[in-house]
This record gives sequence, C-alpha cells and structure tokens, in this order.
Amino acid sequence: MKLAKLAKAGAVVALSAVFLAACGKSSNDSASGKQVLNWSEKSELPTMDLSKATDHVSFDQLNNAMEGLYRLGKNSKVEPGVAKKTTVSDDGMTYTFELRKDAKWSNGDNVTAKDFVYSWQRTVDPKTASQYAFLFDGIENAKAITDGEKPVTELGVKAEGDHKLVVKLEKTVPYFKLLMGFPAFFPQNQKVVEKYGDKYGTNSKAMVYNGPFKLEGWTGSNLKWTLAKNDKYWDKKKVKLDAINYTVNKQDQTAYNLYQSGKIDATALGAEQAKQLKGKTGYLERKEPAVFYLQFNQTKAEFQNKKIRQALAKSVDREQYVKQVLAGASVPAKGFVASGLAERDGKDFATVSEVKSAVDYNEKEAKKLFDEGLKELGRDKLEFQILSDDTDAGKKTTEFLQSAMTETFGTDKVKITVSNVPFKTRLARSDSGDFDVVMTAWSADFADPISFLELMTSDNAQNDGKWKNEEYDRLIDASKNADVNDPAKRWDDMVKAEKILMEDQGVAPIYQRSQPWMVKPSVKNIIYNGAGVNYNFKETYISGN
Repeated sequence: MKLAKLAKAGAVVALSAVFLAACGKSSNDSASGKQVLNWSEKSELPTMDLSKATDHVSFDQLNNAMEGLYRLGKNSKVEPGVAKKTTVSDDGMTYTFELRKDAKWSNGDNVTAKDFVYSWQRTVDPKTASQYAFLFDGIENAKAITDGEKPVTELGVKAEGDHKLVVKLEKTVPYFKLLMGFPAFFPQNQKVVEKYGDKYGTNSKAMVYNGPFKLEGWTGSNLKWTLAKNDKYWDKKKVKLDAINYTVNKQDQTAYNLYQSGKIDATALGAEQAKQLKGKTGYLERKEPAVFYLQFNQTKAEFQNKKIRQALAKSVDREQYVKQVLAGASVPAKGFVASGLAERDGKDFATVSEVKSAVDYNEKEAKKLFDEGLKELGRDKLEFQILSDDTDAGKKTTEFLQSAMTETFGTDKVKITVSNVPFKTRLARSDSGDFDVVMTAWSADFADPISFLELMTSDNAQNDGKWKNEEYDRLIDASKNADVNDPAKRWDDMVKAEKILMEDQGVAPIYQRSQPWMVKPSVKNIIYNGAGVNYNFKETYISGN
C-alpha cells in the first residue's frame, strides 16, 4: 500500500533535557476509568471507502473500524473474523465461508454474505476505478470484469442465504487467506453506500462500521478524529479501549512535545530525535517491508530516456541519505522488493534479485549517462520538479535530492524545483500523472514479492509512472498463472522480473524504512504487522487503569 512520508539541532537539546521529567506521564485519564489511547499520525486520512483506499492511513482506520472474513493477528496469523468456519474443496478452488449470525453493522443491520458479494462486485466494477481491483485476480472472472469483458454479476462469489459465502477461484492463489484479512475484501452495506452516493466514505457520518471501533469526528479534511468502541461489534467483550484519539502532527518536534507533556501515548520519531532517544524507555523500531523510491513520469520524453533515469538514480548516495536524513534508522534499498519479505532455500529474494548498478552511487557514471541522455534528447539542459509530502521527512528528502542532483550535474545542465504537498494531494497528483519525479513508497500488502512486482505491470492502476516492458508483463503473468503451482518456477519468474525492472531503471529505489517510535510502556498488546495493514488495536489496553 502507499505510504506517507527531521528535528532541528536546537530542538534536540530541549528534547533530552526534559525527557526524564516527562517519561512517566500518561495521557490516559485513570481517574475516569476510561481506556483511551491517544495516537499521533503523520498524515491526514484520505478516505474510508474501502473500494478506493490505497494508503496506509486509510487501511489502518479501516482495519480497526471494519472487519472481513478474517482478522490478521500477530505475525499475520489468520484469526476468525466475520467467518466462523471455512471449508476448502479438495482441489483448493472453492472456499465456503460460514458467517457468524451475531455480526452486525453499527446501525444495527446484520452483516450478511450479500454484503461481501456487493462489496467485491463494487470494487472490481470498472466504474468504481478501484486501484486495488487487481488483487481480485484469481477469483473466477475477476480479470474479465475489470477488463470490461463481463458483467460484475459473473464474479465468482455468491451468497447462499444470509450466512454462507461461496468463492470460486479460476487459479491457485497462494496467499488467498491473507487477502481475506485485507480491507479491500471487507464487506460493505449496499443500503448505506447507495444512500450517501459520492459522499460515501468521505466523512465519518457517511459510513457504517462492523469492526471493533467506529469512526467519529472526521469531516474528510480535519486533522483529528476518534475511533470509538463499537457496541454492536460481535466480539466487543475483547475490546478493552473505549477510544483511540488521532491527531495529525506533520512536524516531528510538535508530536514529541505532545508525547512529553502526556497528551499523546505514541508518536513516530524524526531522525535526530531517534539519535537522542534510542535505548530510552518507550523507544522501539518498527522494521517494515516498505521501500521508498523515485518514480519517473514516463509519459514525458525526458523520462522515457533510460540514461536520464539511470543518471538520476546514480546521483543519489543512499548511504549518505540514510545517515544524514534518517539518522541511520533505515537502510539503503537493494531493489524494488523489500529485503526480508520472502526467501527460498534460505536466500532472501532481495539479495538474489539485486542489480547493484541500479542502486549504487556513482557520480562519474551519472554525469556520463546524463550527458549522453541530453544528447539523445537534443537538449542542453533538463528542468523538472521533485514531488513529495509536506512532512519534515518529506521536506528534508526533497532538499537532499535537489542538492545531490544539482551538485552532480551542475546548474548549467539541470534546474530542479521541489513541491511538498499534503499526503492526500500527493496521492491525487501521482494518480493523475501530475508530476515529473515523485518520491513515493510501497509497503507489502502480504508476504510475497508479487505484492511489489505486480504494481509495475503496464496495466496496473498503481503504476503511476507508466513504465512498460513486455517481458516483465509476461513473467509476472506466468508467476500468477502458468507457473503458480510450481514454487521454483514462480520464484524464478519473479527474480527475472525484478532484474528487468532494475536494469531498465523503471524506478529508483532509495531506502527501506525502519521507523523509530516512542510508545508509553503503559500501552499494551498492540498487534503490529509489517506486511499488510500495520495496526490491529482490537485487544490493546492501557495498564494500571
């Protein structure tokens, strides 16, 4: 899924001076007996329409306010959700889910099999233009529907009464059960969707919820909202928190000051903060299968030129970037697919598929390629803009890239401007192709290289840069179809595809994130998963209250 994107030196001194005085404070009001978690978020909430969501902020909210057939527990363990029993046919091509009868929406309606059928049909319907419709590939007729060749009613999912859902596959999907715990496959209440029309999912009132919590106080553009305990949730006895209050803080120091003063219980840290706080009580690092990369708009002639793309990629010293901008909290990327995501025969996919020339810093080679690229384009100079988020990290990133590229190529040959905009705006501009070069990111939706690689197929809606390669498309198709039941061949297909992407510099991977956090020790039982949706707060609680 798409990700959002560090404190000044003077602020760091104040940071360490007040740390011991404040570390024991809690934002939770123990006197009231309420279980309240106060959480800092770096970016605004784009949408609650699960058919249109693409980013980690939206999916985290959906994962806690909604529920699918399964919930994903610790280490992505599949746990019961709306489905209380699953039967799989001998050939593995038909799944029958028996739904619990006590599952309800927050408005009191029963959650039924028809809600899943409607939701899935709505997502794969070309009219919806869901960027996640490709995940349904493998379910009978899904691709034919998204391609406009068949009606949505022919999707291989049907309701047999209110509490039995039957799903037919047309090919093996190795990660099918993990998908059932991903928000794109959650149910939707047709009556509510049709009632609100275009406003559905754009504010907390234009929704209903069937998960542990329900969203309150979100207008669609504000920077504060609440997940309140959902009394209609079937398993509400296990939900300990009464509320989770979210506040968007785009400046790292602002967020940390709120943490220090006891107004929030958890916040991500900036690079300099992480240096100062590492090893302190409450400090932790979330290692993520998330790769940040430069995406080039290849509808524009200058970025259709392979040598220009390669030159820009080689002008970035990733080691220096990680050290200076991220304070060493993350690591340089080996490729497009994250390290540690998948392995075969004890070998990590990212290591086996690595193309070092695509991620190595080489100033001399960068200059040579840039000059050759300009000559091929018939130009003396290149002008372009780098787009990123308006967070502290986003601003520091564009400053670093602008400086590195300008110093490498010289002001006589390149003019680079930067644009730092709100996360929601950056997503919209990327999706519409309104950019030259964008610093973007992807985090695995499930623990398989295809979660990254499928994005770069020529017809994928997430391929904002419009990079195309026929052999790449063929290999990805083979990994999902002809070779899907042969693990060795499938692995080889994906390794070859990754190498093609990197050798052609379809994108320029920069780093893999490890996000430092401060979390109050009183906050217990947070379920965090690197792949897929990050946070599951169903059984989180505040100790001593």
